[in-house]
Amino acid sequence: MRLLLVEDDSFLSEGVALALRHSGYVVDQVQSGTDADQALTATPYDLVILDLGLPHMDGIEVLKRLRSRGQATPVLILTARDTVTDRVTGLDSGANDYISKPFELLELEARIRALLRKEQWGNMTKIVVGGLEFDTVERRATINGDNLDLSARELAVLEQLLKSVGKVVNKVQLIRNLSSWDAELSHNALEIIMHRLRKKLEKTGINVRTVRGLGYMLEKPA
Repeated sequence: MRLLLVEDDSFLSEGVALALRHSGYVVDQVQSGTDADQALTATPYDLVILDLGLPHMDGIEVLKRLRSRGQATPVLILTARDTVTDRVTGLDSGANDYISKPFELLELEARIRALLRKEQWGNMTKIVVGGLEFDTVERRATINGDNLDLSARELAVLEQLLKSVGKVVNKVQLIRNLSSWDAELSHNALEIIMHRLRKKLEKTGINVRTVRGLGYMLEKPA
């Protein structure tokens, strides 16, 4: 999952980004409204964490411009503006959720998971394919009840494949979702991730098929 964190407080931004990366998310960071607007125009994100009090362009304007382009990307407002009027303005401008500063990282991550679960999984908490069960709340996979040990990138790939069982997942899109501005994933690195993931899924009966020239398809057991 690739997130955009828009926060002008460098210390707070680095702390939040570090925690989210530790949880397996790919995170891009910007500190101004204009940079956020440019990033959202150029790059598809799974979710945006948006401060309101930004230099050069207010967060509400960033949000309005995002929605005016027809982009339905979930937006979680993260701000010190916590009056009822501020919350109503943010939500009416197209935000999906609102959390006030100061906040606990555990709550922030829970809200992120809830928004992504609604957007990506239709609020389903469990996905079962063959012998594999994926918990969308904890972002955890098990095989016949035993935890499946996955790296952050293996987990991200598995999530993308599970969202499109029986359909081709575009290779370029996978690379884009797994890359950040300062750490772009190569095609060879993706092949290595896919090889490792296939080995770990062997006991489930699931096959991850390479569709030459297009991408990958997760196939249910026969």
